Amino acid sequence: MSDSEAGAETRNEGQQAGHEETGALAVSVDDFSALEERVRRAVEVVKRERQARAAAEARAGELETRVSEAEARAAQAETQVQTQSTSVDRLERETSALRAERDQVRERVERLLKQFDSLEL
Repeated sequence: MSDSEAGAETRNEGQQAGHEETGALAVSVDDFSALEERVRRAVEVVKRERQARAAAEARAGELETRVSEAEARAAQAETQVQTQSTSVDRLERETSALRAERDQVRERVERLLKQFDSLEL
């Protein structure tokens, strides 16, 4: 083979290799574009998840505040119930004492009326 034939053959091999590399690059570019799109979608998913997490944490904070407020109101209501229970007990004792006094007064009045009735006869 002559030098010119050997040079032509080398050029043909180089061109074929160049075409093969271009084909490989085309596939690589397509693969890279697909990978790039997958990365973009993954970033969007991460963003949405972070937003959802932040919203959930904010909601949890609100609920904790509401629970604390409800517990405070419950404690206040319990204190009021205890105070009222004490008042009710006191009022029941007073009512019982007043009823007993009323019964005593009734008996005395009845005795007095019997004495008046006995005087008239």
